[in-house]
Amino acid sequence: MTSMSTHNLDELSTTFETASPTQILTWATEQFAGDMVFACSFQDLVLLDLVMQVAPRTPVVFLDTEDHFVETLELVAAAQERYGFELITTTPGPEASALPCGTDGCCGARKVAPLKAAVKGKAAWITALKRCDASTRGTAAIVSYDEAFGLVKINPMATWSDDDIAAYERDHELLVHPLIAQGYLSIGCRSTTRPVQPGEDPRSGRWAGSDKVECGLHE
Repeated sequence: MTSMSTHNLDELSTTFETASPTQILTWATEQFAGDMVFACSFQDLVLLDLVMQVAPRTPVVFLDTEDHFVETLELVAAAQERYGFELITTTPGPEASALPCGTDGCCGARKVAPLKAAVKGKAAWITALKRCDASTRGTAAIVSYDEAFGLVKINPMATWSDDDIAAYERDHELLVHPLIAQGYLSIGCRSTTRPVQPGEDPRSGRWAGSDKVECGLHE
């Protein structure tokens, strides 16, 4: 762990409850410059836009599960062309061939294990996790020590709402994932994601028909 204790991180997280994502990212850059990565799902580009403003040399990790929508892959390419960031694309190991998306263990092999390899030796990782994303994330800290990955986890947008995201996209003319307009409000793998019906929880479009809520990255 870094020189900061878990207690220090807890205090910082409380302090950051009223801070902007830019202020949180500025702190992260001062603390972990050159030693952190941003794991981006590319469902939206709000945090990517902010990271590129504050810490443009931060490597961006994209977890290619080999089952993404074509639209997601096209957005990754378009975003890289616009911002020019260093892109680290992970791919599953050979063990994933026996675990197609949607089967037990698939997320561990296709997302968790590749991310652990990508962040190995780093001091911190940045995520776009928001408390409003799912009931399991309702108490997510803004900064904490991630025992599973062995580094500090930073969630600059934890307090943001979906309306905040939409407003930022509109005000800053960001690229927007085309599937959002088709009712895909939580975009993951093609095999396990469906459009959300009016009145449904946005997360209900992921792993529909099962009681699964998380893939393992934020548990």
